[in-house]
Amino acid sequence: MNINAEINKLLNEIGSGQMSNTPYDTSWIARLEHDPEMSNNALSWLCDHQLPDGSWGSRDPFYYHDRVICTLAAMIALTRRGRRIQDKIQIERGLAALEKITVGATTGLAADPNGATVGFEMIAPTLVTEAVQLGIIKQQADRILGRLARQREIKMAKLAGYKINRFVTISFSAEMAGDDGKNMLDSDNMQEANGSVGNSPSATAYFLLNIQPASQSAMTYLRDWVTADGGAPDFAPIDIFELAWTLWNVGLSADLGLPVRASCNPHLDTMKKAWKTGKGIGTASQATLPDGDDTGLVYHALGRFGSNMDIQSVLSYEEGNHFRCFSLEADPSISTNIHILGALQQAGLENAHPAVQKVLAFLRNSRVAGKFWFDKWHASPYYATSHAIINTCRYDRKLAKQAVDWILESQKPNGAWGFFHAPTAEETAYCIQALSVWNQTGGKIDPSVLRKASDWLLEHAEPPYPPMWIGKCLYCPEKVVRSSILSALSLAGA
Repeated sequence: MNINAEINKLLNEIGSGQMSNTPYDTSWIARLEHDPEMSNNALSWLCDHQLPDGSWGSRDPFYYHDRVICTLAAMIALTRRGRRIQDKIQIERGLAALEKITVGATTGLAADPNGATVGFEMIAPTLVTEAVQLGIIKQQADRILGRLARQREIKMAKLAGYKINRFVTISFSAEMAGDDGKNMLDSDNMQEANGSVGNSPSATAYFLLNIQPASQSAMTYLRDWVTADGGAPDFAPIDIFELAWTLWNVGLSADLGLPVRASCNPHLDTMKKAWKTGKGIGTASQATLPDGDDTGLVYHALGRFGSNMDIQSVLSYEEGNHFRCFSLEADPSISTNIHILGALQQAGLENAHPAVQKVLAFLRNSRVAGKFWFDKWHASPYYATSHAIINTCRYDRKLAKQAVDWILESQKPNGAWGFFHAPTAEETAYCIQALSVWNQTGGKIDPSVLRKASDWLLEHAEPPYPPMWIGKCLYCPEKVVRSSILSALSLAGA
């Protein structure tokens, strides 16, 4: 494989934001009667993607919140809209699966190491209520809802006095309002410029079903992003996220040829144009709200390529003992703080700077077993841990070294890495990136470790890749994952 040629090819493909379709969002599309063809295609997609046990969600990794939210949404859609014999069969299989899921919900939901998927504590109660009304769940609703009561109270307290519109992040999960919470919505100010609600297909479908059924801009948005087979992604567009994470990955390698650097330039211009002085940037160029995660990583990526934005935008996300991703968030994001640290380093802030020390203290205190990190945006600890090594190794060698040791200890005999059942190309790529940067900054990794890892990765570099990123359910940003794999192979000299 010619790695630089593959990187250049990828750079010429990115920009629109490509991610896998999800059962959750597709279920909301299936409910729409506004466009029978779109709805029927979505129903067919759901039938085609039902798992062998009758549930919906990611086959691997198994993530309980993902299975619960996807299966509930799919069963509601099929019950409301399914008219074909095939739909009835899927419903029967789904009922059996849902029975098993709800029986184990109390234990299963608590076992997910990263916690809830986005908006779960608000969306799940709404779906459970609807499922009870439809007779899908009869006796076991409390098993799903039991541990959510306190989480919902916290979120509702933060929302007191707010109307949900495009200026608050919870608009991404607007469907949590259900049939009886529409008074929470500022219905005239919910849509983005592209017609969506929160750049979310599911929230936009809810908006069409319950708030403004005649909205042509919302329908146009869905027609633009629902794929020909009927599936819908978790959020769209993700152009800035796709560009930024790809360029961050590519920028880890100093050995970039002129064609690759030339292909980066239009994407750098796009990010600079979308940057808002004093506020930073969001996941999409059309998003109303910027966030700390994108702001930190975009600042770092642009800086590597010689474009320095205003550091005040990054510092504007500072809180008492950490940096936030979004306002009103219930729990801080580990990876946001890791990416903020990378931005602070890119800006030239010394180790003694209060902002640097704040992030380092936060990271020290948020480790699992004093070795590694989980993050709420990714199911695998290798994502946050590898990015942490890359961004802490120039500030705190001891902190980074403990994470490096954990990565080395957890390498599989075949040279790969995988937190769940099987090793994955994505997780292996993250570990190669981290170990390579550790080497570049004075660390000493046995060359056989990286050689064995890169040999395995080279054989498993091609898609499909499992969904490991956490939105309302699990999803895969395919080109971002591809960029991490190519970056790792480049760093390892494959």
